[in-house]
Amino acid sequence: MANTVFHIEGGIGKNIAATAMIAAYKKAKPKRKIVVVSAWPEIFVKNPNIDRFYRIGNTPYFYNDIIFNKDVEIYCQDPYKQTGHITKKKHLIETWCNMAGVKYDNEPVSLHYNFREVEEAKSMATQFHDPAKPLLIFQPFGGPGKDHQPSPYAWTRDLHPQHAQEIVNALKDKYNIVHVCYDFHPQLENCHRFDAIIGKKPLFALMSFSEKRLLIDSSLQHAAAALGLPSVVLWVATQPETFGYPIHNNITPNKTFPEGTIDSYLFDYQFTGQVHECPYDQATEIHSIDTIIKAVEG
Repeated sequence: MANTVFHIEGGIGKNIAATAMIAAYKKAKPKRKIVVVSAWPEIFVKNPNIDRFYRIGNTPYFYNDIIFNKDVEIYCQDPYKQTGHITKKKHLIETWCNMAGVKYDNEPVSLHYNFREVEEAKSMATQFHDPAKPLLIFQPFGGPGKDHQPSPYAWTRDLHPQHAQEIVNALKDKYNIVHVCYDFHPQLENCHRFDAIIGKKPLFALMSFSEKRLLIDSSLQHAAAALGLPSVVLWVATQPETFGYPIHNNITPNKTFPEGTIDSYLFDYQFTGQVHECPYDQATEIHSIDTIIKAVEG
């Protein structure tokens, strides 16, 4: 059996994006057995293109079973460190396909569910059910977590907390708003806060029970695309042309600073939102609140 190994590092959204690259690879080389090594097994469970999964750091007898004396291809390179991605000339998925030597033909990202994950999501949705108002999933803040970012608010990808509250206040009478977040993220009034630690797949499936979704460039926007759920997605220092999907209504900043700062090396800004790198004089320079509200209601 011919084996192909994809070693994938990074966050869960990046791993969801990888499902499209793997689909393109499998289409080009259908006889090869695909082995994924990643920190996020739930993203790849039940994926018909993947034959075996290993969690990073838990790979017993891997070399013996997968590599030694086998017909094997191994892809450990990081697409974030490739020219097409760094120069923002190609979508992340296309860059990844180029690395693997296959054509990207707009293969979609995908997630595959078992019935228990769907039941868990439905149970959560029931908690927030309001027959008088449609459900709006709102993710204004994201990031890798409190141990990996300097502030609960990352200007590079988050909606400013004051603006997030203004949006909730404007939509609260029309929508039943669920604020999906980590426990360290800013508190918002007039909405349901959901910061429980649960499996990522049920959390993503929760969006299937919502009528509207207002998201940022984080894992939920990747998952919404995988689930075929058009959403309003807000961007700041990252770009939908590189990380986004045409299924969404992508709202980019009113003003951008693509040249970076004194500390910019291979990327213009660090994802985690280093405070001293912020090029904006006022948060109001980033997004128009009225534009966001109209996009949600439209």
